[in-house]
Amino acid sequence: MTTSRPVRIGFQLQPQHADYKKIRAAASEVEDLGVDLLFNWDHFFPLYGDPDGLHYECWTMLGAWAESTSRVEIGALVTCNSYRNPELLADMARTVDNISDGRLILGIGSGWFEKDYDEYGYEFGTAGGRLDDLAEALPRIESRLGKLNPQPVRKIPVLIGGGGEKKTLKLVAKHADIWHGFADPAVAERKIGILRQHCADVGRNFSEIELSVGAQGEPEEVGPKLRALGVSTFTVGAGGPDYDLTELRKWIAWRDSQNA
Repeated sequence: MTTSRPVRIGFQLQPQHADYKKIRAAASEVEDLGVDLLFNWDHFFPLYGDPDGLHYECWTMLGAWAESTSRVEIGALVTCNSYRNPELLADMARTVDNISDGRLILGIGSGWFEKDYDEYGYEFGTAGGRLDDLAEALPRIESRLGKLNPQPVRKIPVLIGGGGEKKTLKLVAKHADIWHGFADPAVAERKIGILRQHCADVGRNFSEIELSVGAQGEPEEVGPKLRALGVSTFTVGAGGPDYDLTELRKWIAWRDSQNA
């Protein structure tokens, strides 16, 4: 099923190994290049390279990006549900959405990086337990978003990341506007099929969910295979200290050829 959605390109500007001036400059550059979505991530330490290298907190940065950018949609790929009370997270999201004039995407997942938990005093528990916590948090976030004054500028899109077939994809079917998963076409095909079945089980229109993957490889080779599965959003990632935008430029050029 080829999607009718236009291709969108995201960039995950990984907030590691760079001072904030470089991060801010990179954010401005990718917006100027024409990227559709700008993400960071929600960790407390680098995931690659020196594990104790330069690093910044996610949501404080999103508030700054809301002011320093003007067009691109912004969000975390993804927020760790474990680190903040659900009502507080809803209020933070509403605030950043207002600051950005309605450009926030609320990316969220159950969490996985044990060092974050240990160093900052959160209980790591089990993968299943963290997913259960996410399932309990999502309705609370939705409820609080409905009570806040002022309201979000728009209905904030919820992005859920991950491919767990029994729990995560069921949460996507119930709560998400965007699913972010795997770039391998064979894996993506399986996950999308399972997501489609979860949607049928909960009475959700599968076509309402935007399908997103991490972009890997040459866009002319892998892009059409994923497009044929219904994927419309492709996100390139890069870390500091010098953000290499070579791959991003390739994907933006491919997007433009597809959307022409």
